[in-house]
Amino acid sequence: MIEINRLLIVGVGLIGGSLALALRKAGIVQEIVGAGRSEHNLKRAVELDVIDRYSLNFADEVSNSDIVVVATPVRAMNSIFEIIATTDYHDSIITDVGSVKKPLIELSEKFLDSSYTGLVPAHPIAGREHSGVEAACAELFKNKQTIITPAKNTGSHAVEKVKKMWLAAGSSVAEMDVEFHDEILSASSHLPHLAAFGLVHYIANHKNRQECFELAASGFYDFTRIASSDPVMWRDICSANAVPILQELNGYIRKLQEISTCISVGDIEKIQEIFKGAKNSRDESLRLNSR
Repeated sequence: MIEINRLLIVGVGLIGGSLALALRKAGIVQEIVGAGRSEHNLKRAVELDVIDRYSLNFADEVSNSDIVVVATPVRAMNSIFEIIATTDYHDSIITDVGSVKKPLIELSEKFLDSSYTGLVPAHPIAGREHSGVEAACAELFKNKQTIITPAKNTGSHAVEKVKKMWLAAGSSVAEMDVEFHDEILSASSHLPHLAAFGLVHYIANHKNRQECFELAASGFYDFTRIASSDPVMWRDICSANAVPILQELNGYIRKLQEISTCISVGDIEKIQEIFKGAKNSRDESLRLNSR
């Protein structure tokens, strides 16, 4: 069982707040400190018992924290690591929760000492369409998976501690190469969000916008649920993982063009073949993931 004397969470939103609640529920943290730019949000986190206290100058907290979790949007990480570099961070483990891993490793190479072995890039594959500390939930990571993508200097002791932290939060843990992670997530996570955002934006600008929304059935809202996700976070992900995302987006566009061609020429057999293949693949995926 892992024991954490002090956990510092920089960015107490959905993911950071849920991790705090999960670890508090597991009883493995003595003190949870929150940090961020919004004092209102941090005060609310204290009121909700997500964190014990907060700091608007987290540089003062790094050296005394066992684990520092960076849970901010990707674009904010540059300034976060710039601040961390001014502290005595060497005995602390630094990890994150971001959906893109390569930029984090590049920032660590830019700001942290080459001898530092405590960086553990991590990505809990869990979330909700709602954001902010009030959406935080202690059960968010239960039966979900967290991917760890060690950097070349990451020490095994740091990996093990972060693994145990996520296991205590209810998640399973696996390791993966950083570039492979970013490639896979561009297809399985980033592309679906782009599709949802794009569809809702299309309907919102449709000439029959009002009627489209009024007559939208559950299928529309099931498909577009994730379009209610944090726009800033997903803007940053598109920028940080642009090359893999563009590859997958262009592949998806080609598939839609194939379906469009089938409809235009009346090739109903091919349409059925595509739809049947998609149904079978999804059903099989759900069956395997429910084990």
